[in-house]
Amino acid sequence: MGLVSAILSLPLAPVRGVIWLGELIQDQVEQQLQSPAAVRRELEEIDEAATAGRLSEEERKQAQQAVLDRTLPSSDDTTATKRKE
Repeated sequence: MGLVSAILSLPLAPVRGVIWLGELIQDQVEQQLQSPAAVRRELEEIDEAATAGRLSEEERKQAQQAVLDRTLPSSDDTTATKRKE
Protein backbone atom coordinates (compact mmCIF):
# COMPACT_ATOMS: atom_id res chain seq x y z
CA MET A 1 0.00 0.00 0.00
CA GLY A 2 2.87 2.41 0.75
CA LEU A 3 4.37 1.98 -2.71
CA VAL A 4 1.05 2.54 -4.46
CA SER A 5 0.28 5.68 -2.46
CA ALA A 6 3.81 6.98 -3.08
CA ILE A 7 3.41 6.49 -6.84
CA LEU A 8 -0.04 8.08 -6.89
CA SER A 9 1.07 11.08 -4.84
CA LEU A 10 4.21 11.65 -6.92
CA PRO A 11 2.54 14.28 -9.15
CA LEU A 12 1.86 16.35 -6.03
CA ALA A 13 5.56 16.53 -5.08
CA PRO A 14 6.17 19.89 -6.81
CA VAL A 15 3.19 21.39 -5.00
CA ARG A 16 4.50 20.14 -1.66
CA GLY A 17 7.90 21.59 -2.52
CA VAL A 18 6.43 25.01 -3.28
CA ILE A 19 4.42 24.96 -0.04
CA TRP A 20 7.53 24.00 1.94
CA LEU A 21 9.54 26.77 0.27
CA GLY A 22 6.83 29.33 1.04
CA GLU A 23 6.77 28.30 4.71
CA LEU A 24 10.56 28.50 4.86
CA ILE A 25 10.56 32.01 3.39
CA GLN A 26 7.82 33.11 5.77
CA ASP A 27 9.79 31.82 8.77
CA GLN A 28 12.93 33.66 7.62
CA VAL A 29 11.04 36.93 7.13
CA GLU A 30 9.44 36.66 10.57
CA GLN A 31 12.83 36.00 12.18
CA GLN A 32 14.37 38.99 10.45
CA LEU A 33 11.49 41.30 11.33
CA GLN A 34 11.61 40.30 14.99
CA SER A 35 15.36 40.32 15.44
CA PRO A 36 16.46 42.84 18.08
CA ALA A 37 18.99 44.40 15.71
CA ALA A 38 16.36 45.03 13.02
CA VAL A 39 13.91 46.50 15.53
CA ARG A 40 16.57 48.77 16.98
CA ARG A 41 17.67 49.89 13.52
CA GLU A 42 14.10 50.70 12.55
CA LEU A 43 13.49 52.67 15.75
CA GLU A 44 16.74 54.60 15.20
CA GLU A 45 15.67 55.42 11.63
CA ILE A 46 12.36 56.74 12.96
CA ASP A 47 14.16 58.91 15.52
CA GLU A 48 16.57 60.24 12.86
CA ALA A 49 13.65 61.11 10.58
CA ALA A 50 11.92 62.93 13.44
CA THR A 51 15.10 64.81 14.29
CA ALA A 52 15.55 65.81 10.65
CA GLY A 53 11.99 67.10 10.57
CA ARG A 54 10.63 64.54 8.12
CA LEU A 55 8.20 63.21 10.78
CA SER A 56 6.01 65.09 13.21
CA GLU A 57 5.92 64.05 16.86
CA GLU A 58 2.58 62.29 16.32
CA GLU A 59 3.90 60.43 13.25
CA ARG A 60 7.00 59.40 15.20
CA LYS A 61 4.89 57.99 18.03
CA GLN A 62 2.66 56.13 15.57
CA ALA A 63 5.65 54.67 13.71
CA GLN A 64 7.33 53.56 16.93
CA GLN A 65 4.10 52.00 18.15
CA ALA A 66 3.68 50.16 14.84
CA VAL A 67 7.18 48.68 15.18
CA LEU A 68 6.54 47.64 18.77
CA ASP A 69 3.11 46.19 17.94
CA ARG A 70 4.66 44.10 15.18
CA THR A 71 7.39 42.71 17.41
CA LEU A 72 5.39 42.10 20.57
CA PRO A 73 2.68 39.44 20.27
CA SER A 74 -0.73 40.72 21.30
CA SER A 75 -3.21 38.72 23.35
CA ASP A 76 -5.48 38.18 20.32
CA ASP A 77 -2.63 37.03 18.06
CA THR A 78 -3.35 33.37 17.38
CA THR A 79 -0.62 32.80 14.80
CA ALA A 80 2.10 32.80 17.44
CA THR A 81 0.33 30.13 19.48
CA LYS A 82 -0.44 28.03 16.40
CA ARG A 83 3.24 27.99 15.40
CA LYS A 84 4.35 26.81 18.82
CA GLU A 85 1.96 23.85 18.73
